[in-house]
Amino acid sequence: MHFDLYNKQRSLTMPRLALIPVLVAAALLTACSKGDKEAKASQAAASVNGQEVTVHQINLVLERQPGLKPEQVDAASRQVLEGLIDQEIAVQKAEEEKMDRDPKIVQLLDAQRRNILARAYLEKTSTAAIGSPTPDEVKKYFDAKPGLFSQRRIYMLQEFTVQGTAEETKALQAKLESAPDVPAFAQALKDSGLKFGVNQVTQPAESLPLNLIDRIAALKDGQALYEQGNGGMKAVLVVASRPQPLTFDQSKPLIERFLTETKRQEWLQKRVKELRAEAKVDYIGKFAEKPASGASGASAPAAATPAPAATPAPAASPASGLDADALSKGLSGLK
Repeated sequence: MHFDLYNKQRSLTMPRLALIPVLVAAALLTACSKGDKEAKASQAAASVNGQEVTVHQINLVLERQPGLKPEQVDAASRQVLEGLIDQEIAVQKAEEEKMDRDPKIVQLLDAQRRNILARAYLEKTSTAAIGSPTPDEVKKYFDAKPGLFSQRRIYMLQEFTVQGTAEETKALQAKLESAPDVPAFAQALKDSGLKFGVNQVTQPAESLPLNLIDRIAALKDGQALYEQGNGGMKAVLVVASRPQPLTFDQSKPLIERFLTETKRQEWLQKRVKELRAEAKVDYIGKFAEKPASGASGASAPAAATPAPAATPAPAASPASGLDADALSKGLSGLK
């Protein structure tokens, strides 16, 4: 079990350089589907040394930014355009230096092309195969995950990493479990004399690791989860929480997207196995040798399969009603 609770959320406003991987894919796809010059000119958004950047290129990038709200489209379009302009300038310089003829770069471009084609095939076929979740499936998931929906809470959490022997940390855990409130928890931790570090965060239930949602939902304020390990212990303390439930109608589109993506991943794994069974694959040279004991068999490249969604993700409301300062103070004097 891992308590990975504190990775910062990525901003919707990405730096232009962060768009480069998406822009590379967009450029490759655009290169495969250029229309005649007149059609392209009618969709021009900018010109860089006579080479036009089109609205189609912008839209292609925007399609790969899920969750974009209608009111954000105009600003996002301008941001993407600036990124495409930067890209076009760099591409022109690279072509001037004949970098597009460099064998390594040619290989990278071909790898990108193959990856895009593989993903396109799998996405297209999976969309046609899986269909939509049934109303019963959606309702069943809603009822099975009260911590995500009907009993959803916004949590103020602190994660402690405590150093010590197994005997020391088990004795400490017993004391922490009997602590009646947060101040008593803090005092027991300080009195132990063990070294520890602390991280803190405020986040909604859907931002928790999926395997911890139900366990943390069962905790009251002042209670914690514990994990004993080699050389120490981890504890996740619910400092405070506030109910912020979602109705079934609010949850329905989130659950539908999540179940659709889950079905897609299951179908993709099955389909890739079927394709491998149908294909004639011959291993050559050293790869023809039997793999060492314990080595797993080859499988389709991970990059060719769309990444799954971890859990439905309602946006955290900034007006959650939690005191932002309360978490920063947390267990006072612990750091």
